[in-house]
Amino acid sequence: MTQTSSKPVIRLLNSTLINQIAAGEVIERPAAAVKELAENAIDAGATYIEILLREGGRTLIQVTDNGCGMTSEDLNLAVERHATSKLPDEDLFNIRSFGFRGEALPSIAAVSRLTLTSRTSDQETAWELQIEGGNKKSLVPASHPVGTRVSVRDLFYATPARLKFLKTVSTELSHCVDYLNRLAMAHPHVGFVLKDNDRMVLNYRAHRSLQERLQDILKEDFIKGACPVHATREELNILGWISLPTYHRSQSSEQFLFVNNRPVRDKLFHAAVKIAYQDLLASHRYPVVVLFLTLNPDEVDVNVHPAKTEVRFRDPQIVRGLIINALKQTLATYSQSTSPHLGSQALAVFRHTPLPARSSASNPFEKPVQEGRPLNLSFSTSRNIYSQAATALREASALESASFQSDRMDYKEHPLGRAVAQIHTTFILAETAEGFLIVDQHAAHERLVYEKLKQHFKGHTIASQSVLLPEVVQLSSQNFEILSSHLSLLEKVGFGIDVYGTDTVVVRAVPALLGESRMTDMIHDLIADLKELGQESSLTEKFCDILSGVACRTSIRAGKKMSLSEMDALLRQMEQTLYSGQCNHGRPTYIELKKEDIEKLFGRR
Repeated sequence: MTQTSSKPVIRLLNSTLINQIAAGEVIERPAAAVKELAENAIDAGATYIEILLREGGRTLIQVTDNGCGMTSEDLNLAVERHATSKLPDEDLFNIRSFGFRGEALPSIAAVSRLTLTSRTSDQETAWELQIEGGNKKSLVPASHPVGTRVSVRDLFYATPARLKFLKTVSTELSHCVDYLNRLAMAHPHVGFVLKDNDRMVLNYRAHRSLQERLQDILKEDFIKGACPVHATREELNILGWISLPTYHRSQSSEQFLFVNNRPVRDKLFHAAVKIAYQDLLASHRYPVVVLFLTLNPDEVDVNVHPAKTEVRFRDPQIVRGLIINALKQTLATYSQSTSPHLGSQALAVFRHTPLPARSSASNPFEKPVQEGRPLNLSFSTSRNIYSQAATALREASALESASFQSDRMDYKEHPLGRAVAQIHTTFILAETAEGFLIVDQHAAHERLVYEKLKQHFKGHTIASQSVLLPEVVQLSSQNFEILSSHLSLLEKVGFGIDVYGTDTVVVRAVPALLGESRMTDMIHDLIADLKELGQESSLTEKFCDILSGVACRTSIRAGKKMSLSEMDALLRQMEQTLYSGQCNHGRPTYIELKKEDIEKLFGRR
């Protein structure tokens, strides 16, 4: 049986199909259409943008702005493929606006029912253009103020297969909110309103400063404990805010990077943040970071992705190094602080903790009252109560005299104050100028020991020990190249590795700190780290984990009774140690409660 095959015919695609293909790249979901239309509004000089959605953008996306508007001729050109007003010198690497590819409007029009209504300040009337599934209708006069309104109805009706890939209404709406939050951060001077089915979702008025806009989006808890970042290197500038290590999230969704005011997602950025917060956070927790990176447009390619959400730097290592150094310097400056929101959380616990059942057995100082009967206490009962009260008063007096036996403390020199008590042999209570601290003695000492260990090994070759039986590890060609290019570094940190052929290494020595470990697993873990981070910081992180474990095992344990002098000595060391505000696992070492907040708890304010 013979098979016949027809010769493939090469032909040009029609414009509607071309635009539908482009829509699949640029407009993958309603949020992508919102992104493109909102960016066009900002490029048009808008100071107010209102977005109205129906069903998360499935049935309606309407974006109205007060920008410069378009003439009737502009409206006709705007929906043509590759028509743009944003490349005046035709230099693709001199991008100073958002939209520039000229694909968004024709792509949206190819898969929806699109209506454009716009008016410029020098026109007496607005003009309206309708397109259904790529078919353009004639321009007609319309009533509209200066600015533009874009209505996108029945997104993907012309390509029903795309509808199957959309998620639930709430999920699609969350994507719209996420992008608008990013755009609003980049443009605090622009007011944004987002409604879904007439329900107000976002309402950001125009602000003068970025900090005011961040308070709208990331809320007051972040602003109160945010650390300002500013660094410059040659023509590269970084500005932003980062959270203290004690303020963190379970996901990296609140890490924002803006390159020349363009919201982007970048793996290099997330890796740099991870390195900067190394050994300050648990591995599964993420800080809140907002960074604005400004550089010459020639040094960055923003045309990597059709949706322009990714960028490529000409020299990524310089960018990466500047981000890491800027974040580390900022964290070192605020290293002895904890996030103020911890105190607010503690006060909230106090406010909502129910009082114990009223009982004379649980509280010997409380009068046992029987409803409807006079109080009748025997002499022995009364004597017992007064005896316990007198004992408690004597203990309190002794504690007070012991804690205030030295001269009056200089709180400016010692911001962590003076130890006054130990609670449950686990927590230290310290009086400060503005309130008091509750210190976790184990977490605090763990950080002190850890920092001393790091200083001990800093700049020195870590001691190694020979293994009894050298272990042979076979690697893929890619992993072999990664490992072999870092052999000198591995030797510095205590590894002795010989290379054989093009895919085999033999491990003859390991760092003494490692003890008994499976060499194969260790080598593959190191390679995985090097792949992700691309430099020696991955190995530094590995050994920081080891030192952290040593510090944890050798620190003061919860349950150890401490004298006031020992507690004061711990506080003084914390004041002199970097990153003493959190332990090696990212937990806070202390919580501060302000005197005025405590007074509110007792109704004194």
